[in-house]
Amino acid sequence: MNSDQIIRGAIAGMLALGIAGATSQAMAAAGSNEKCAGIAKAGKNDCGTSKSSCAATAKMDRDAEAWILVPAGTCEKIAGGRLQTSQFAKPGGKSGELSPAAKAAHPA
Repeated sequence: MNSDQIIRGAIAGMLALGIAGATSQAMAAAGSNEKCAGIAKAGKNDCGTSKSSCAATAKMDRDAEAWILVPAGTCEKIAGGRLQTSQFAKPGGKSGELSPAAKAAHPA
């Protein structure tokens, strides 16, 4: 084994450890937080909605679809806050999934 292979192996190992550590920290943090919709300020949402494609793109304050992560148990204490149970949940209980007809028209 030459020194080039040893160095590449060491770098790959360090990267793998870093990714594993970041993933476990994110999973631990997610368990102690909940998605709270209807309280985010414009441009401060944590994920996309049907009106915006990614985080920090909500156009108005307190958008009913825009959510942020808050410590577990605090969403119901915030005026206007409601738990976002699904990434695709929409106001009025709509799921955000395509109907069977739409799926047939737009196969994956």
